[in-house]
Amino acid sequence: MRDLFDKINANPGPLGKHAKESHGYFTFPKLEGEISHRMTFRGKEVLQWSLNNYLGLGNHPEIRKVDAKAAKKWGLAYPMGARMMSGNTIQHEKLEKELAEFVQKQDAILLNFGYQGCMSAIDALVDRNDVIVYDAESHACIIDGVRLHQGKRYVYKHNDIENLEKQLERATKLAEEQNGAIMVITEGVFGMSGNQGKLKEIVELKKKYNFRLFVDDAHGIGTMGETGAGTGEAQGCQDGIDVYFGTFAKSFASIGAFIAGDEQIINFLRYNTRSQIFAKSLPMPLVIGARKRLKMIKTMPELREKLWEVANGLQNGLKEAGFSIGTTNTQVTPVVLQGGLGEATNLTLDLRENHDLFCSIVVYPVIPKGMIILRLIPTAMHTMEDVKYTIETFKKVKGKLEAGEYKSDEIAAV
Repeated sequence: MRDLFDKINANPGPLGKHAKESHGYFTFPKLEGEISHRMTFRGKEVLQWSLNNYLGLGNHPEIRKVDAKAAKKWGLAYPMGARMMSGNTIQHEKLEKELAEFVQKQDAILLNFGYQGCMSAIDALVDRNDVIVYDAESHACIIDGVRLHQGKRYVYKHNDIENLEKQLERATKLAEEQNGAIMVITEGVFGMSGNQGKLKEIVELKKKYNFRLFVDDAHGIGTMGETGAGTGEAQGCQDGIDVYFGTFAKSFASIGAFIAGDEQIINFLRYNTRSQIFAKSLPMPLVIGARKRLKMIKTMPELREKLWEVANGLQNGLKEAGFSIGTTNTQVTPVVLQGGLGEATNLTLDLRENHDLFCSIVVYPVIPKGMIILRLIPTAMHTMEDVKYTIETFKKVKGKLEAGEYKSDEIAAV
């Protein structure tokens, strides 16, 4: 018999094996200073495109004022205990009501964290006789929620409605045999590719198949739709979403999340979602802060308009300059290049050290080998000057990449 840690020491994982060379620079970097489009990295100012602060609320003076006032009044301990036992307040319930109204649902439940909440809700909604059908490019919180499921699951090709229908045919047959039900899971906005889930087409399939639809709209809440109510609103099919998940970690620039849906479903989740039943209630300053953020999202459309001005300018400019940005039709902007890990790190080093430009780098195993994605997150805080500078800088590093100047079999030395 071997020691458990022998396995861990022998195989630290596909990313962990590069920890010594990459930690603190390519992985776990430290962006310091006030949240903005310009921050400090390793002692110097950089133009950053890596924070999901879509509407610029992360350091908005009104937000800072409300957060500080709430923290002074309540502290971070109140309320103590889980919601079901001793951690419930009028403010928590008011926020749930306001969120439900905003996304056009009957009720909502607050979640302490988006990742654990989404995962735990999936686990609560299905039993071993039910069947899950989910998009192949679903976020890790969905994948882990599906893994908790003790019954059958089928994956369909990303945004491929024809393939989804094939999986629904399989799922329907099995569910009928087991006297089970079907839940389809997808995202409103896919955070890596930037494309929207085909929610309208999926909802249309309800006319032919009996299933319920769970949508993770982490990147869509606050950014998509006429009022910012999300991707379902943008596609005109919000009514067809049975379980709507939104997070506070992106447009809201905070911590926590929520799920909205029909009253009886939310009440079921309230009493059966283990990660919330057995966890401390969301601290009061975060609840008060979320209410303020929601009010600003609803009453300040100019924030969303500025985001889209920047996003459209960035994406149009990149395409005109000959860059591939994949299939994105949202604010998320992936710049797709070709190269290996060594080239990706040398390119990133050049961007950060010589051009003072910070963006996230995505390589294998997150994406296929031989591909590099520089992931840009436009926000309402960026300017068109930032856009112009970034495109010109990218043209320079792309030329170097194609000329072989970044070629290396090793991670760049920092």
